[in-house]
Amino acid sequence: MNMQGPTLLDYLRHGQPEGGQRFRGNGIDDALSELGWRQMHDTAATVTGWQRIVSSPMQRCVAFAESLAEERQLPLEIIDDLREVGFGAWEGELRARLKQERAAEYRAFYDDPVGNRPAGAEPLDELGARVGRVFEALAERHAGQHLLVVAHAGVIRATLGHVTRMPAASWYRVLVDNAAITRFRIEDARAQLVAHNWRPTLQSE
Repeated sequence: MNMQGPTLLDYLRHGQPEGGQRFRGNGIDDALSELGWRQMHDTAATVTGWQRIVSSPMQRCVAFAESLAEERQLPLEIIDDLREVGFGAWEGELRARLKQERAAEYRAFYDDPVGNRPAGAEPLDELGARVGRVFEALAERHAGQHLLVVAHAGVIRATLGHVTRMPAASWYRVLVDNAAITRFRIEDARAQLVAHNWRPTLQSE
């Protein structure tokens, strides 16, 4: 009889980075702000039971992952395919500036993020394929364990799309807050979304 329990994958979005509200894909490697560190510590403090930490290689994720792995004495794995989606020509652009100065282009992106990608941006089907492979590999290699995956909003949206079979055109209708957790459960080869965009309220914000 197989007594192995379910696999839990907790995807944690990084906290607020330095640099303000801008398009920050895999071409922008900003560090966490002081607030961002507090956000992630406060969320992590509410969860116990993680057996392994997995992280994007980008510093807004991996710096916290390394710190928490050392604090809790957990193994840490860094996976390049967990990097954020590439925004091409929009990398580093302030959201407010794009919304004001290139309003039609900005609206077109959110109306159809598949067909109206910024110039040079990573196609969403490629993002979905790479993060889907990561999800399946983690579920297989660490069956029965509870993992923390420190990643990005785009990665979390695409992983949610992979699990729920949501089309990529709908991914940007999903809100992913800084330092919020999305939990997936895999049991009997079936993956399910358990919770999304959960985080404790921070009095410091």
